Order: sequence, then C-alpha cells, then structure tokens
Amino acid sequence: MLDQNLLRKEIEALIRGSVITISDDVKELMKNAYEKEDNITGKSMLATMIDNVEKAEKYKKPVCQSPGYPTVYISFGDKTLPGNIKEIIGESLVKATEDGLLRPSIVHPLTRENSGNNSGDGVPNFEFDYIPNQEFLEVIISFKGCGAELGNEVKIMTTPMLGKDLKGLKKFILETVINAGGKPCPPYGIGIGIGGQMDVAAKLSRKAISVRPWNDWNEDEIYGPLERELLEEINSLGIGAAGTGGKTSALAVKVAGAHTHTAIAPVAINFHCWVGRRGGIRIFPNGKVEKIF
Repeated sequence: MLDQNLLRKEIEALIRGSVITISDDVKELMKNAYEKEDNITGKSMLATMIDNVEKAEKYKKPVCQSPGYPTVYISFGDKTLPGNIKEIIGESLVKATEDGLLRPSIVHPLTRENSGNNSGDGVPNFEFDYIPNQEFLEVIISFKGCGAELGNEVKIMTTPMLGKDLKGLKKFILETVINAGGKPCPPYGIGIGIGGQMDVAAKLSRKAISVRPWNDWNEDEIYGPLERELLEEINSLGIGAAGTGGKTSALAVKVAGAHTHTAIAPVAINFHCWVGRRGGIRIFPNGKVEKIF
C-alpha cells in the first residue's frame, strides 16, 4: 500500500510544479521556434512567451492567469490504487487555488455560478487505466487552457468523406486550423482523435496532446507520417505566434486512433495552447518516486 502522507505531499508538489512552468519538451520546441523565426513580430512574441515562462519559474508564480481545465490520467496495478485518490487530488487543487496558484474559474455550465475554489461536479476530470501487475501508481495531470477550446471541432465522417489518400480528412483538419486563426494561442499543439464514437475520438484527441511528449512521433505506420505531413502543412499557413505571422503555428501534431464501426469515422480536433502545463510522477509502495515529466 502507498503511504498516504507521501501521496498527498507528492500530489500537492506535482500540481504546484505544473502550474508555474511548462514541460521541458514544450520549452525545447518553443526555443527552437524562436531560433528559426525570421518574422520580426512573431519572433518578438515568442521571446515574450519564453521570458514569461522564465519569470514564472523564478518567482514561483502561475505561468498563465487562466488555470485551464484539469484532467488527471491515472494508471495503476492490483495494489497501487488508493481508494481516496480522487479526494486527495481534489483537495490539493482547492489548496493550490487558495494559495493563489490557480485562478478560480470553474463554474456551473448553465448558471455560471463560480465555486470560488476550482471545485465542482466532474472537476477534475479523471481517466483511469488498470494495468495488471503494474507495481506503481502513475499520475499525470494536465492543465489545458480553455481559450484554445474555442477552435476545437468534431465531425462524424464516413469512408467517402475521408477520401482517397485521406484527402478529405486532411482538408477538414486544415480548414479547422484556418478557421481557428490565432484564437488557440499559437504556437499550439494539436491532438487529433480518430475512431470509436464521438466521445472516444474526443478523449483520444485530449489524451494525445496532454500525455505524449510533444517532441516525438507516433510509431504507427499510418499515424506517424500523418503527424509529420499535417505539422508541415499547418506551419506553411503562416499563422505564427499569437496569430501575428511566422514559421511556427504548431509545435506538435499528435494523432491517436481506435477502431470504429464500418458506417462512421469520427474525428476530433483538439487545440492546446503553447502553455503546456503538465506533470507526471510514479509512486512505488516502497516510497520511491519517479518524475516522468
């Protein structure tokens, strides 16, 4: 069994560490984008973004005024899932809010009443994955900005709509990017979920851009080349940092898929702003703690 005091301590530290910086893979991509940018305005915007991250780290302040929406990905084995894990994480989020690290922005979907501490029904969102014989508890938390959500799209496609060589799929994705413009706070990451039903595609799109490193490529022989092609095409649009023009509109494109019914091909496109606030740890029964990112 996992030590409860250790678990709570590590979860609180994970949340605090995640909101005062962006993950190392995203930092690397941001710096690379700055180095190769020759658009004066776009380069200035990237410099400001990078400077913002450095100052947030130095002064232990939130890297963005928006707390985003927290999703927690948990994988566990036969003996590594504490029964009160939801309670611990929920309380830790409230504590981080009360300490000024997260702006209280969670509201009722219809009345818009604000809880005042980032608590509420379904918050945070939890995704659990049982892995037999796994000897550790893995917790990954992602604070995904919600302004970027305004560009998201879901479409239930069919085989003819996908098109030859996936021409229809690619057209839908690129049109979505063009219509979103600078709203999702570029340079962004894009998660694309394909398959299942609508809910499955949406979850795949969120997880792909929240959990995978932004600087890797899918090893699948179809999804990997699709990621590379889409990233190149999106960056050729010239949207640039904050929509001001430049070479880098997207830092990463991540594709995830699931088998679906022969009648449909659901596609979900999920924008993630450049503020890649996430962190992950593994906690072992013997008290060992490993940082994932």
